[in-house]
Amino acid sequence: MVAGRRNVSMMRLGRCVAFLAAAAFLLPFTILLMVADQQYNLTYSSKRVFYQEYIFENGSHDEGLLTRDKFMEVNARMDARRDYLRSECSKLGLDSSSQKSNAWEYLINRQYHVIWCNIFKAASTSWMYNFNLMANYSAAFLDKTKEVPLELARRKYARPTAEMIKKAQGDSITFLIVRHPLERLASAYNDKIVHAWPKSFHDKMGYRIIKKYRKAGGTQPVPTEKYPVFEEFVAYVLDEVKAKRSLDMHWTPYTTFCTPCKFNFDVILKFETLDEDQRYLIQLARLQDIVKPEWRNSGKGPNTLHNINHLYSRLKKSQLDGLYKLYRYDFQLFNYTIENYYEIVGADESSNHG
Repeated sequence: MVAGRRNVSMMRLGRCVAFLAAAAFLLPFTILLMVADQQYNLTYSSKRVFYQEYIFENGSHDEGLLTRDKFMEVNARMDARRDYLRSECSKLGLDSSSQKSNAWEYLINRQYHVIWCNIFKAASTSWMYNFNLMANYSAAFLDKTKEVPLELARRKYARPTAEMIKKAQGDSITFLIVRHPLERLASAYNDKIVHAWPKSFHDKMGYRIIKKYRKAGGTQPVPTEKYPVFEEFVAYVLDEVKAKRSLDMHWTPYTTFCTPCKFNFDVILKFETLDEDQRYLIQLARLQDIVKPEWRNSGKGPNTLHNINHLYSRLKKSQLDGLYKLYRYDFQLFNYTIENYYEIVGADESSNHG
C-alpha cells in the first residue's frame, strides 16, 4: 500500500519535472516570437518580406523573379514611398478624420490576399486582366471575350466599403499604381478622345467638345482634325472642374479616386519603375503562378515623350496652371514635378503654380 502511494507520488513528481523542463525549453522561443512581433510590427506585408527572405536563404530561385539584392532594393524603395506618402498626407491634412474615404474603385481578392485601387490609364488594363484571372476566369476566355473587363470583374468583386477594405487589410497586400499626372492625362486623351470608338461615349463627347470650343475668327488657323485637339480637350476638362461636375474616370485625379491618405498602402508602384515594381509585387504576394509582369495595353498610337511634349506645347500657361491646380495633390503625394512642362509651353505669360 505504502509502496503504491510512493510510486504514484514519484510519477506525479516526474510529470511536474518534465513539464517544468519543457516550459524552460520553450520559454526563450516564446520570448523571441513576442520580441520579433513587436520589433517588426508584423503587418501582413512585413510578414511576406520576412518569408521571402527565408525563401532566398533556403529555396530555389525561379526564373523571371527578382534576385535577393534586387528584391530588397525595391523593398527599400517601397518603404521610402510609403513614408513619403504618409508624411505628405499629414502635412496636407488629407489624413484627418474630416476627410472622406472613397472605397468605390477598390477590388479585394480574398483568395490571393491582395487589394488594388484601380486607377485608369495607369497599367489598369494589365491588372484588370490579372484580377479577372485571380477571380477564376480562364486566360482563354479573357483573351477572346468582347465583354468589358471591368464589368467582368465587378461580377466577382463587389464594390467594397471603407470598413470592408480595412478589415481585409489585416491579411492582405494593398497596392496602387501611379504615373505622372500629365502623362496620364495625355494617355487618356490619346486613347479615349483621339482614338475613340465610333459612336461610343467618348466619341460623342468629342463632338460636343468641338462644337463648344472650336471657333473660327481668331488669329490661329482653325484645326481640321475630326477629334478635339489637345487644347480644346484641356479647356473642356478645366471648365468641367470650374462647374464642379464629376470628371471622367480616365482623368479624375487619383487622389480623389483612391483617397490614398485614408488607407494604408503596402506597395506603391510607379510607371517609371513599373517592370521591377510589378515583379516585386508578384513575388511579395506569391502570384507568380497566375500573374505575369507584362503590359497588356501600350496605347493606341504613339505615346512617346516626343508626342507628349508636342501636346503640351499647344497649351497656354494659364491652362497648365489650371491642370496643376486640378492634379496638385497627385503631384505632391507621389513626388512628381511639373516644372519641365512650363518649359515646354514657353514663357510668354506669368504663372503661379507653387
